[in-house]
Amino acid sequence: MEFTARQIANVLGGTIDGDPEIKINNFSKIEEGKSGTLTFLANPKYEHYIYYTKASVVLVNNSFVPSEPVTATLIKVENAYASLAILLDMVKKTKSKKTGIASTAFISSSSKIGEDCSIGQFAYIGENTTIGKNCYIYPNAFIGDNVIVGDNCILYPHTTVYEDCIIGNNCILHAGSVIGSDGFGFAPEGESYKKIPQLGNVVLEDNVEIGANTTIDRAVMDSTIIHKGVKLDNLIQIAHNVEIGENTVMAAQVGIAGSAKVGKHCMFGGQVGLAGHIHVSDHVSLGAQSGIAGNVKEGSVLLGAPAFNAKDYMRSAAVYKKLPEIYRTMGQMQQEIEKLKNLLNNK
Repeated sequence: MEFTARQIANVLGGTIDGDPEIKINNFSKIEEGKSGTLTFLANPKYEHYIYYTKASVVLVNNSFVPSEPVTATLIKVENAYASLAILLDMVKKTKSKKTGIASTAFISSSSKIGEDCSIGQFAYIGENTTIGKNCYIYPNAFIGDNVIVGDNCILYPHTTVYEDCIIGNNCILHAGSVIGSDGFGFAPEGESYKKIPQLGNVVLEDNVEIGANTTIDRAVMDSTIIHKGVKLDNLIQIAHNVEIGENTVMAAQVGIAGSAKVGKHCMFGGQVGLAGHIHVSDHVSLGAQSGIAGNVKEGSVLLGAPAFNAKDYMRSAAVYKKLPEIYRTMGQMQQEIEKLKNLLNNK
């Protein structure tokens, strides 16, 4: 499939700086660009690549002003990264998609399957479960009893959805993700622990994406809720009765303890940890490996464990690296002070 720069600019609502008739048939990274490919520049630290990339077309932000001549044709758009996503999504949709139910799939007779679904080999769909239209259930996926899956969902291989859970429209569950496993609830009983039954469920609202091997535990009662537009990376643990607000994103290996509440439009770096029963407000950014033990105010930007203001953390980190030098200097100063004391006492 081949497109001209003019056609791409028309789709994206961009403007062209260069040859509007130049053709592309593939994508490439800007540092490895090849003739006939399209790439993009969104991060300023990659700018130096644009001056010698061999890619034919480069998506750039409207604000980009080159400091050297650029041989590639530029398409200027409001957001180069978002525009690339639009193009990649268009290409993905042109690829053929399987439909139909594999012969080895098990589907309970009491379940309902929507139109234009694909259900792969050895997939399992339990009793009284409803699958919406245009869903793609990959081989070996497990969907338990009384589950509701909305329209246009993708469940990749070895995805597990326990009983009674609800998945909205346009959701993606990557391989090995587990929705609705028991929360970690045990009551001390003498020298042992008694398991607390987990009788609630998990609710994923529309447009949620769950990464590979991420687990979301069912509530003790009521629901663990992942609100619309949330994107969770791989290897994340969400405990029972947690609630995550709309359009919040989390990088790999985040861990959130039970009954914590996270607001809207938050951004968590990798390996962030949240204690249980705390509230993180809207528009909070937590740097990688931050440890959060208490409530966080709206708009906070935190780093460290325990986490505190990001700018203060960076200043503290700069001082921390100098601690050996500071320690030696203090020792020398202490020796000099002792010498001065001795001189004064001997007068």
